[in-house]
Amino acid sequence: MKSVFLTTFGCQMNKADSELSLGLLLERGYRMARDEATADVILFNTCSVRQHAEDRVYSRLSQLKAHKARRPGLVIGVLGCMAQKEGEEIFRRYPHVDMVCGTRMFDKLPELLERLRYNGGYLLAVSDEKVLSYPRQRPPRENPYQAFVTVMRGCDNYCSYCIVPYVRGSEISRPVKEIVAEAESLVHEGCKEIILLGQNINTYGKNLEKHTDLASLLRAVSKIKGLERIRFVTSHPNDMTRNVLEAMAELPKVCKHLHMPAQSGSDRILERMERGHTAQHYLELVELARKQVPDIAIASDFIVGFPGETEEDFEDTVRLMETARFQNAYIFKYSPRPGTKAAELPDNVPVEVKKERNQRLLDVQSRISLEENMKRIGQVVEVLVEGTSKSNKRRLTGRTSHNQIVVFDPPQVDSDLRGKSVKIKVAEVTSLTLFGQLIT
Repeated sequence: MKSVFLTTFGCQMNKADSELSLGLLLERGYRMARDEATADVILFNTCSVRQHAEDRVYSRLSQLKAHKARRPGLVIGVLGCMAQKEGEEIFRRYPHVDMVCGTRMFDKLPELLERLRYNGGYLLAVSDEKVLSYPRQRPPRENPYQAFVTVMRGCDNYCSYCIVPYVRGSEISRPVKEIVAEAESLVHEGCKEIILLGQNINTYGKNLEKHTDLASLLRAVSKIKGLERIRFVTSHPNDMTRNVLEAMAELPKVCKHLHMPAQSGSDRILERMERGHTAQHYLELVELARKQVPDIAIASDFIVGFPGETEEDFEDTVRLMETARFQNAYIFKYSPRPGTKAAELPDNVPVEVKKERNQRLLDVQSRISLEENMKRIGQVVEVLVEGTSKSNKRRLTGRTSHNQIVVFDPPQVDSDLRGKSVKIKVAEVTSLTLFGQLIT
């Protein structure tokens, strides 16, 4: 029985693909190795959204060269977005890699490994054909009470900085019945929270039958008995609709949490990014969301140091952040992605300026997050318990429906509340975490 160790880089979509890929391998008789040292097959499911993500993979591949020399029968494979983008270049740079498998070949992973086993050599498996879904066999999850369900693949937006449409392909949605069946299966296994995934989930259903959209999907999944929470990511401002917000307000199981990346607060930079929205339009969406869904928590993404970004452009971004008052925001320094339109622009913001703006924006968001979290002190929040706290194994942790991390003491030292929904009275906060007492 061959053993496999898979490391995932990047987004939640990659994590979902890794789960499904491991499930296929387990179904074919593979077992999960405890680490790379004991594995017969080492796989990296990769990300190409930023240079840093690719550099981490290259570093890991370099480290495995000596290990492969000691174990010639070891198979090393690079999967996913980076494999789709780089192709044969990976073999050229790292001759000890055996397989490069693109984003649309995951469903053939067991067969590809068998071909390597019998034929040896190198195997490049990159295709442009559309693969929508894989068999639902899944490996044991670290958190069995939460699961990702991919509802669509690809993206048609082609933002100038983004490689995703080139490595993931154009948008295609899965049928509602198929998604509901997968979610029902997960709930039957004990899952309490489903996260619906799409690169641009607000356009879900546009290749399906009439009147099928994200709002109708949320209503269908909400009918599943035993399911407690539904989340969805990621939302593009261009495609955010009132009916999705109405569904969020109407359906108790849908978490009041919206991840909607702004990327910049400067209209000039947004135009260069080819985002298709203005800062004013984005703020109007934030206002509409808060009107339709009281107490909604909104998260965002930002890129600093985009080609041509001036100090004035950056200050526009700070102003948008101050006005919108996000619960949290993911902030990244721009790095050119070969093959995108923005890669043709001069990367003319100095590295030190990028770092300085990145830190300033992090500081602004940290202050806002702390101020917003302080409003929770004294409130009672419902928490789905995930397990022990990473920083203190004697305490438990979970998340609210607003996706806020909560840490609290168990009623007894050996209490197992994993997968349970409990009430916590918030006593202290940081910018990232709520701390409180369990209400018995």
